[in-house]
Amino acid sequence: MSREIALQSLTTPALQQHTQLGPEDVARAFLEGRNEHTRKAYDRDLRDFAEFLGVGSPRMAIAALICAGKGQAHAMALSFRAHLLARGLAPTTIGRRLAALRSAIKLAGQIGQVDWELSISSPSGEAYRDTSGPGEAGWRSVRDAAKADAGDGSPTKVRDLAIVRLLHDQALRREEVCRLDLADVDLDDRDVPSHVWILGKKRSQKERLSLAAPTSAALAAWIAERGPHPGPLFVRLDPGASAERTQRITGRSIHRLVVQLGERAGLRKQLRPHGLRHQAITEALDRTGGDVRKVQRFSRHKDLRTLTIYDDRRRDGAGEVSRLIADDE
Repeated sequence: MSREIALQSLTTPALQQHTQLGPEDVARAFLEGRNEHTRKAYDRDLRDFAEFLGVGSPRMAIAALICAGKGQAHAMALSFRAHLLARGLAPTTIGRRLAALRSAIKLAGQIGQVDWELSISSPSGEAYRDTSGPGEAGWRSVRDAAKADAGDGSPTKVRDLAIVRLLHDQALRREEVCRLDLADVDLDDRDVPSHVWILGKKRSQKERLSLAAPTSAALAAWIAERGPHPGPLFVRLDPGASAERTQRITGRSIHRLVVQLGERAGLRKQLRPHGLRHQAITEALDRTGGDVRKVQRFSRHKDLRTLTIYDDRRRDGAGEVSRLIADDE
């Protein structure tokens, strides 16, 4: 039904009425002025919506939403939400997809395209539902597989080992890894990587992180392979990449290489980049005896309550209480 609504709205006179500022201006203005990470995320969200509608581009998807009118636009958005739920996407992902639509319509209202708002709600869902990661044994299998792959000297595998070690050993998010430049790596007096400067989530200034010896060694091997030219630290090495090795690796590529590495390591559950961060934080809590304040400095969570979720699930406090009260005489 949503496709029919979209196609009808794109052929109505309403589309022709927006002569000075049209729906295409909404799409352009919506993505302009945002940082690269946010822009790419919203672009993916709108492309997903466009594919759902069968209209080919985010610009046409927003145009269809605007020209459909309030009632039909809500019908389209509700159908899209049901479609996302049926695909089994996480509530946070669905929420972001719908937030992109709401924000686009809000902007359309600000420039006089519509006089209504999209009030569709996001599905509720508990954040940090899975904080366990692959487990210590799973991480060791992944690490060993990455080291074995890199042992043959393949530039791609040497790069991937350095990425995986940063994701786990420094608990970095994949976008934090993507943003790194060679200039963000500090060398000690032996020209060995000792620190990296990262721009953390929702941070305005970079933070300096100390590197552990195994992480430093993996990073040094990659830098030797990469070369000393300035620019992105981690670059594309696929057949379509430039010979100069100057194109920054994408978050999607990091996701793909981690998934494939988890499969080669024999993990039963799909491994994601954030799963390595989860594993690092859980392991850090284990090895510090649950010192959440010390681990907070490692994980860089602004809210200490987030770490209490990790700690509660690590210790299975609810399960312990359940066993205490389940007295079967």
